[in-house]
Amino acid sequence: MALRREEDGAVKVALFTPMPPERSGIADYSALLLPALRERCDVVVAKRGGKRAPRGTDLCVYHVGNNPDAHGWIVEALRRTPGVVVLHDFVLHHLVAGLTIGRRDGHGYLDAMEREGGVVGRLLGHAVLDKRIPPLWENRPQDFHLAGEVLDLATGLIVHSRYVRDRAREAGYGGPAWVIPHPAFPVPGGPAATVAGEPLFGTFGNVNASKRVPQLLEAFSRVRRGRPRAGLLLVGAASPGFDLDRRLQRLGLDGGGIEREGFVDESRLWALMKAADVHVNLRSPTMGETSGTAIRALSLGKPLVVSDVGWFAELPDEVALKVPVGEREVEHLVVALELLASRPDVRDAMGAAAAELARREHDLDRVAELYVAALEQAAGGGAVADAVLGDVARAAAEVGIGADTPEAAEIARRLSEVELGR
Repeated sequence: MALRREEDGAVKVALFTPMPPERSGIADYSALLLPALRERCDVVVAKRGGKRAPRGTDLCVYHVGNNPDAHGWIVEALRRTPGVVVLHDFVLHHLVAGLTIGRRDGHGYLDAMEREGGVVGRLLGHAVLDKRIPPLWENRPQDFHLAGEVLDLATGLIVHSRYVRDRAREAGYGGPAWVIPHPAFPVPGGPAATVAGEPLFGTFGNVNASKRVPQLLEAFSRVRRGRPRAGLLLVGAASPGFDLDRRLQRLGLDGGGIEREGFVDESRLWALMKAADVHVNLRSPTMGETSGTAIRALSLGKPLVVSDVGWFAELPDEVALKVPVGEREVEHLVVALELLASRPDVRDAMGAAAAELARREHDLDRVAELYVAALEQAAGGGAVADAVLGDVARAAAEVGIGADTPEAAEIARRLSEVELGR
């Protein structure tokens, strides 16, 4: 499918995004998707730090996440030329704090807080600047998402979950929004790493409280009392201030059943992920993000244990056991781990469903087609939407699909994913 405007020919898309070698999940995402997009439309990646679109650009697409170092220049470009925003996180408090307080612009932070929280928000912002209360981006970021400016500048919104789309709507965003799944990563060759554990649970990514590592450690310690051969693989850099060794000692897990690796390169990450029998991917609070490591687990056909929040809650029950966050979180987590430890048949069934989900919903070519449809609509507006709907209706009629058939309902569902036929 070629991306074209009705009158002027091919549309030239400028992509503002971090790219490897930056250590960023969004950089990995863009590197994965870019070749498939270039097969279908004319895409130019903006030079890092650039604030203007390349000459001849028809449509700008901005990838926005929470890392101010990776995305600060992208927000500045968005301010200069509004366009389609790929919103990887809904809560942007970390980003805004970095772009204001991090640049000695306290007034900018206060304005952002007042914009979202009124006078109370501004007063809380003052308290943060005066160090009277802990930073809100560490303790209560979900209470003040600070996404308002980005949403105001977005002429269209691409998100990975209904959760983020609905939060954007609640925040007042009224423009077009497309829910496009995160593409599945191709599984590289090579053997699994050799790691002890029967079964072996694995968790991948930064090691910190928001990944619910304390709760996971406590649950694993309980499981291991009855299953001394069980193992837990912890992979990822520990966040500043998170004392993992002390927590392990407190739970009596120092050296017993825990395999620890810090930041690893991509090939080592895949080898370790292949070794794990069960992938645990917990999160709270959620910023609205989609987990790249969870997507890799789907590609590998691994059963998942996730928190019942945000994008994670939208995973089908067949591929993920969902643990509610709250007072009984550890108890629920123990039940989930015990089930998957004792039932290899359940692990196998969930793994097969995960691989099928990756193939069906997260296929790279399918995701690229959804992107193209969204960008066509963004570039061409209602005329393109009407033309696409007309083509679909004619094609359905030609193959005998009636208006009230299950096939028609499935077509309608797929169209709604790309904001057509709503």
